[in-house]
Amino acid sequence: MTPRALFALALGLALAAGGRDAFDGWIAATDLPVTEVAVGTEVLARDGTILRAFAVADGRWRLAPGPVDPGYLADLVAYEDARFYAHDGVDLLAVARAAGQAVFAGHVVSGASTLTMQVARLLEEGPTGSLAGKIRQARVALALEHRLTKAQILDLYLRLAPYGGNIEGVRAAALAWFGKEPRRLTPAEAALLIALPQSPEARRPDRDAKAAKAARDRVLDRLVAEGALAADEGAVAKSEPVPTRRRDFPALAPHLTERLAAAAPPGARIETTIDKGLQAAAEKLARRAVTGLGPQVSAAMILADHQSGEILAQVGGADWTNTKRAGFVDLSMALRSPGSTLKPFVYALAFDDGLAHPETLIEDRPVAFGTWHPQNFDHQFRGTIPVRQALTFSLNIPVVSLTEALGPARLLSTLRRTGARVDLPGSGAPGLAISLGGLGISLADLVQAYAALARLGRPVHLSAEVGRAHPLEGQLFGPVAAWQVGNILSKIPPPPGGAPNRIAYKTGTSYGHRDALAVGFDGRHVGGVWLGRADGTPVPGAFGGELAAPVLFELFDRVGAERVALPPPPPATLILPNARLPQPLQRFRPRDAAFAAAPEGGPEVTFPPDGAEVETGEGGLTVKLRGGVPPFTWLANGAPVAVATRARENTLALTGPGFVSLTVLDAEGRSASAQVRLTQ
Repeated sequence: MTPRALFALALGLALAAGGRDAFDGWIAATDLPVTEVAVGTEVLARDGTILRAFAVADGRWRLAPGPVDPGYLADLVAYEDARFYAHDGVDLLAVARAAGQAVFAGHVVSGASTLTMQVARLLEEGPTGSLAGKIRQARVALALEHRLTKAQILDLYLRLAPYGGNIEGVRAAALAWFGKEPRRLTPAEAALLIALPQSPEARRPDRDAKAAKAARDRVLDRLVAEGALAADEGAVAKSEPVPTRRRDFPALAPHLTERLAAAAPPGARIETTIDKGLQAAAEKLARRAVTGLGPQVSAAMILADHQSGEILAQVGGADWTNTKRAGFVDLSMALRSPGSTLKPFVYALAFDDGLAHPETLIEDRPVAFGTWHPQNFDHQFRGTIPVRQALTFSLNIPVVSLTEALGPARLLSTLRRTGARVDLPGSGAPGLAISLGGLGISLADLVQAYAALARLGRPVHLSAEVGRAHPLEGQLFGPVAAWQVGNILSKIPPPPGGAPNRIAYKTGTSYGHRDALAVGFDGRHVGGVWLGRADGTPVPGAFGGELAAPVLFELFDRVGAERVALPPPPPATLILPNARLPQPLQRFRPRDAAFAAAPEGGPEVTFPPDGAEVETGEGGLTVKLRGGVPPFTWLANGAPVAVATRARENTLALTGPGFVSLTVLDAEGRSASAQVRLTQ
């Protein structure tokens, strides 16, 4: 008689003859294996599907069970352990049947192993053929039934059952063999998942599809014979082919998911805001973008919803498995030179301070800032031009002049207020070159800074983790200044094939063609693209406008119907030609001219200009001044409306319609006036 037959007979006799109390004590004293089964970490997309799954520490693919097809569960119990919900871990009827069959046949005809006993074996990874092993499984199974519910025992089976190779658990098996979650399975798929754990290596579909199909069909035949499956359904299921290859587990956003998983405990389920379709499209776009640029060139990109702060797609590299492209490096988080992409922030600050207006004339001529003689990218000079044109053409000399007037520390402080981490070369104070990209900032932080521009000066923390995105405190600059910059950027001609006036965007190329960038936004989304080499070596001929801008526009094209137009101008926006601007705004004056004359000339009203028609906002009329000595007093038609204020920008409680005479007095009694017409 075989060991299994002897076990079946011995266990049956022992249960019949043993004393109940002694038996219960024996079961209660069982030293149970650990029932906390490790599962792999999962990072989820915004729709709850898997972005990326991770194997457990020993390399096995084992995932926490999710929703499972109830038809599969019913078929599993019917096939493996019909009395699962009635027995206490050992099915005495099955034991007696197996023993009787073994005695009369002289060999094992059928087994008596229950699902609970299979769980006991899987937990201990114990032997299956020896008598001692079977007795141990029975004891552990009985103890498990005393301490766990049926649902908990079934959950352990769904986690631990082997399905070939390093695949364990029904969820990992469904993803590996069918490429889908097990919440909905065909009868053929369910039957294969029932058959595989009985002999997972011999029946692996990718190694022996015929053996897998034969085993599956035997399960289907028995389910039909026992009435668990209709005959016609069984016939259809048997005609369905079995898979012949193992599918890869999801691995989208590899750099982001790696970072999130490393910061979470093992087995965590991490929810993100990543849009799975956009992420897949962005990764495909990144791979295509580097085609033909050399084996070391990579790409990174980010797309976010600046209204909510949620990151929708983040690509850290063109190919994360390619060592030549340093695919393991997350280039969306690497500190790189931003090139000219910081220039819009200089103009926004200048507009907000009343130093300039989009139609202000500014000089683009050879000039020295100490010993530094900056040059334009094309080494040409355009003379006297409007500020709008200076930003559109990304000229260097005008923006350095404005940076000198503002102070480079002001630009640096503004960037840091967006939440960006900025790395300055050396240990000294920031110099004028930071406006041309003379600092280090990551693509992620650069996109976050542009989100503040898109939000009319209100910074926001971008995040791909659910619940982590949030507005930041403060206002970088006024909504009028932010809108003016966005309006200029939206008029920059798009790359070939790009839709005009759709995206406010800026390109950048770092010194030596090391980085090619494009960053932009519309009414809802903000995005950025970087191309270059991970080691920072030059990419000859790489320009942001030629390489990165077309990719940025394609990235925005993937948004589809969710595109939102750029906003209209805020009510206080001054839209006038140069000739109608206030005298101080008609031509930019360098820092020494603008500030040295202020004590003698007293205060100047820079907004609203004299004779302007201005629409008041919800809080009243915004006024700005330059020069003078604080504190200041504002009068409207001779009546004080703001007293002893030190700010050079105030909101006066004035509403239209009608004309009003504004006067500002400084601490030395000097004054300036403007006559304006207010509208609502």
